[in-house]
Amino acid sequence: MTDDSQRNFRSVYYEKVGFRGVEEKKSLEILLKDDRLDTEKLCTFSQRFPLPSMYRALVWKVLLGILPPHHESHAKVMMYRKEQYSDVLHALKVVRFVSDATPQAEVYLRMYQLESGKLPRSPSFPLPKAFEQYLNLEDGRLLTHLKMCSAAPRLPYDLWFKRCFAGCLPESSLQRVWDKVVSGSCKILVFVAVEILLTFKIKVMALNSAEKITKFLENIPQDSSDAIVSKAIDLWHKHCGTPVHSS
Repeated sequence: MTDDSQRNFRSVYYEKVGFRGVEEKKSLEILLKDDRLDTEKLCTFSQRFPLPSMYRALVWKVLLGILPPHHESHAKVMMYRKEQYSDVLHALKVVRFVSDATPQAEVYLRMYQLESGKLPRSPSFPLPKAFEQYLNLEDGRLLTHLKMCSAAPRLPYDLWFKRCFAGCLPESSLQRVWDKVVSGSCKILVFVAVEILLTFKIKVMALNSAEKITKFLENIPQDSSDAIVSKAIDLWHKHCGTPVHSS
């Protein structure tokens, strides 16, 4: 039996006896022991499995380029990053793009935009179009209802796609979504939005105004969040395929 076959067998066994994630955690620990972290493998792992909370911050920082792949450089680079954060935040305040009252999620977005030379006054997001496309595939009747109520263009797209569901989903569910975003799959946001609509279809179909629909979607019940994210990941795999480790 090959090493890959053994790993697959153990993964299935652990899942059947109620210890799903044990084998994945061991695999991640092996990846993190490399002197030079393999960002491609870390990226693929993050897209396939939920990251263990104890390693999430480290993996996110490496995938986002905040920390380099080399372990020995982490402490010094992190010190420079803290200085960089202070400088960029100060610059944004000087030009009055953010203030002490600006939501933290928006501050982070503006900092990224400033550093990457993409600081628009009126940002636009292409994800709503993809959202309508996949919602139509999953439930065309629901999309038609949204359009008939004039709700489609007024859905909480900023909350979903600009803030990446921060303030919409509880932290435990949000982390699972951001694992995929950080590893390069922003499209997961589209499927989370689609699944929210599918999960609360009966409620949404009973509402007949854009204002009521938007207000409800901005404050969805929190007890369904984990199930929504799990189903959204299944939808993502269904339409976009399942990432595989490169050899």
